Amino acid sequence: MEKVKIIKERLKTAQSRQKSYSDIRRRDLEFNEDDWVAYKLELPPEMSLVHPIFHVSMLKKVVGDPSTIVPVATIEVNGELSHEEIPVAILDMQVRKIEK
Repeated sequence: MEKVKIIKERLKTAQSRQKSYSDIRRRDLEFNEDDWVAYKLELPPEMSLVHPIFHVSMLKKVVGDPSTIVPVATIEVNGELSHEEIPVAILDMQVRKIEK
């Protein structure tokens, strides 16, 4: 019973931490009935094969670093409108030993 009590306390602490973390980043959105919220993107001419309208549920808020923006000219799109991602460098590596 002692271990169960400790586990429950730790789970409650973890849940509280996750809730406070998500509450900080959450923003209230209000929609009216029959709202169809979508964004039309202004894409460059070389991306004319990509559909420019996206539903709001597909978009995510990005706080980006301008140095990570990839020029469109370097992205090669095949006939299926997909591309192959090639890693440039491994930035971090960790080896963990799990003990039983």
